[in-house]
Amino acid sequence: MFELFLTLLSAFFYPFLHVANAWLFSDLEVTPHVGLIYLPAFIRLVNVLVLGKVRGTMATALGGMFLMMVFSDHSMVGFLNVLCSAAGPLLAVFVFRFYTGRDVRLQSLKDIGFVTLGYCMANAIVHHLVWMLFDPLQLVVPQQLLWMMLGDFNGALIGAYALKWTATRFNIGGPVQRD
Repeated sequence: MFELFLTLLSAFFYPFLHVANAWLFSDLEVTPHVGLIYLPAFIRLVNVLVLGKVRGTMATALGGMFLMMVFSDHSMVGFLNVLCSAAGPLLAVFVFRFYTGRDVRLQSLKDIGFVTLGYCMANAIVHHLVWMLFDPLQLVVPQQLLWMMLGDFNGALIGAYALKWTATRFNIGGPVQRD
């Protein structure tokens, strides 16, 4: 029951942070869907790292659906954006596991940094492929893919440092790993 509560809490927090991020960092926005700092990128990743692959992906997808309701976006592209947002962190965790043969250690800044970088690349590439195929009007500037990776990385890195500090401080995620 507690895991369901955390999943729903994270799902509600995601659209709140998305709206707050747009307000706080509006001056750093490159296009309507791309900014130089995107804090919700971290929530997407932490959902999978902390809640697990299934619950974390569900929390991000549900949060994305809430976000669609907030903006009254009931389009196919909006739904595909939600799927992309949920898929990015999952892809990063699978790639990390494939290359290292183990799960991400939450107390290892090296692990978190590696999976964060993988997430940022996966998220931006998946989104841009969907936009290229279904909504080319979203492709505003040629450098947009790189800007999205940077914005996701900046937001996720801020969150990753907070996660690492929290995991170490409260001994979450296994024994302390020295990087």
